[in-house]
Amino acid sequence: MIPKCRDQFFVIVGVLFLSACGNHAGYPNAESLDRLASKSVANQVFVKGGTFEIGDVGQKETGTPHVTWNQYSRPAKVVKLAGYSISKYETTWGEFMLYLKETGHLDRYDDRPSQRRYAQVSDDPLSPYFRQKPARAPNFAEAEGYCDWLGKQTGLPFALPTEAQWEFAARSRGQNIPYATDTGLVEKDPYLRPPREYIDPGTPPEGNALIHSSATFERRSVGSYPPNPLGLYDMTGNVAEWTRDWFQEDYYEHIAMNNPSGPEQPVGSHTPEKTVRDWAGHGEYMAGAGTVFFRSGEPIDGGGNGFRCVVNSPEPIN
Repeated sequence: MIPKCRDQFFVIVGVLFLSACGNHAGYPNAESLDRLASKSVANQVFVKGGTFEIGDVGQKETGTPHVTWNQYSRPAKVVKLAGYSISKYETTWGEFMLYLKETGHLDRYDDRPSQRRYAQVSDDPLSPYFRQKPARAPNFAEAEGYCDWLGKQTGLPFALPTEAQWEFAARSRGQNIPYATDTGLVEKDPYLRPPREYIDPGTPPEGNALIHSSATFERRSVGSYPPNPLGLYDMTGNVAEWTRDWFQEDYYEHIAMNNPSGPEQPVGSHTPEKTVRDWAGHGEYMAGAGTVFFRSGEPIDGGGNGFRCVVNSPEPIN
């Protein structure tokens, strides 16, 4: 049996075999991996470190004390972060599938329909799996694995963001705004909203965020809407995003002041959960659940969340 491209060979044979695999067996060649590494570095936006009040700070201009309906985002606490860089885009199907193929992980999802739906890619812009649309990882481990793998490809400290890093960037370095859009407010794209019979994947984007009330798998290509003032796209809407922190309901009561990174291990005896941010990416929610403040946990073996990576370097990398 011919081994897959991820296996190691003698130098000359390895190069020839890698090229053949990339062209005929669907496994990526060295050139495609180099392009991905270069693009991933170029797409990083530097976030200068600073101090901000993480959590539900309310709407001070209107006097509203809280925005979110549950207690998970309270009380707001002042924290300090070192500088880092974060991807301006959510990880796409095209990028994620390169990782799954090159590592051999794609084989894990061949025979399970519930998992295979998170391991596909298409060149058709009208497909929900179009290579420029945001990937939805089959579980937390693959999202984390992708960022770790990027680190090996680039030699840089890539990782999933902590939720403090995620929120600081979504709020353009901690501004008191409810949505990570160009205006800090949301203008919903009517796409994917009922009645479903009028949905057309060829309809151009409108508004500044995709927040919908439909359970359909379809999303917009990354970068379809204006970025937030920091230059980041889709941190409100499109897909919800994994962070690397273990979820703890009362985390803000115990949060560290400097570079918080969540509990060191799963909290409680229930199914281990990681914190997911941007719940507008799950659909249309009421009572503040679509805002940048809202946080909740999801089981680590659950599929359907997107993600983006950070580089934990206090200086710009590009």
